[in-house]
Amino acid sequence: MDPRLLKLSDVLLTYSLKIKKGDKLLISGGESTLPLIKAVYKRAIELGAYPQVDIGVEDLTEILLKYGSEDQITYTPESLKRAFETVDAVLTIWGDKNTRFLTNVDASKMKLRSRGRRELMEIFHERMAKGELRWCGTQFPTHANAQEASMSLSEYEDFVYGAGFIDEDDPVAKWMNIRDEQQKICDFLNTKETLRIVSKDTDITMSIKGRKWINCCGEENFPDGEVFTSPIEDSVNGHIRFSFPGIYAGREIEDIYLEFKDGKVVNAKAAKGEDLLLELLETDEGAKFLGEVAVGTNYGIQKFTKNMLFDEKIGGTVHLAIGRGFPEAGGQNVSSIHWDMLCDMKEEGKIFADGELIYEKGQFLIK
Repeated sequence: MDPRLLKLSDVLLTYSLKIKKGDKLLISGGESTLPLIKAVYKRAIELGAYPQVDIGVEDLTEILLKYGSEDQITYTPESLKRAFETVDAVLTIWGDKNTRFLTNVDASKMKLRSRGRRELMEIFHERMAKGELRWCGTQFPTHANAQEASMSLSEYEDFVYGAGFIDEDDPVAKWMNIRDEQQKICDFLNTKETLRIVSKDTDITMSIKGRKWINCCGEENFPDGEVFTSPIEDSVNGHIRFSFPGIYAGREIEDIYLEFKDGKVVNAKAAKGEDLLLELLETDEGAKFLGEVAVGTNYGIQKFTKNMLFDEKIGGTVHLAIGRGFPEAGGQNVSSIHWDMLCDMKEEGKIFADGELIYEKGQFLIK
């Protein structure tokens, strides 16, 4: 076993999830992530926790979406609901055997799948907001994900573990330093009422009054590196063109352009995958509103890998998400989807808070 897996498992359980003796832990991942699942399971046992495992199989998901009825696709097992209602912590491990296995699935079936998981997501986010549930999502490097990133497996492993500072002597100390630096940004933004983002073919404003900025320092995503909030739902106005392809269930949507009026998407275009974009916006009423605005702060990640866990953290970018807002940030938008799209800010990007320039060309100007 790669010794970095053991080190990552310890960081995930002791720092990110703060697992203690007696905690009930749900470990969720695909069949390709079994090496990390086993390492985490072993560490959880050593810590005195009660781990249980939920393994997803890509072929079975494809069968369901291609041949299942509407009722079957939207069905969520009672056992899974019960787990989300009772466990103390959830670790989601991403890693694909085939990143394109849903490419030929009808977009309407994808919408049904998202709608069917709405109740589960509501349980999850309600318990998270109350502090009853801890969650972290991480990546296990697989051949498929390495290929998407245009890397060999060994190169991708180095990229994944490097992004989380697992190669350092004390990765936890590194993340605690990041937490302290990012908290200064959050404290500053928490005093502001309006935000304006300007970049290439982009000029969008929103109210952030009374909303809380969240410091992402390796506790809910790993690796991490962003600050985010949920904007006032009906305050978003303007337009934005996203610099990178949007990735949804392995499908790419290129050159996405959105226009907002009073919070709602009123015009949406894409050079490729526009049909899926429009289907996603029709998932439910909340899918047309923003649930998140965020700034990536991990300057150790500079390569776009078609994996939003890493891409949304790229230092010098912002990302917006349509759909579900974050209750912990004060977000009230309800939707069964939450989908991030990424905009590069390193060349022409500026961010203004209450009319003051606070960010330019990929860097905060806050002292």
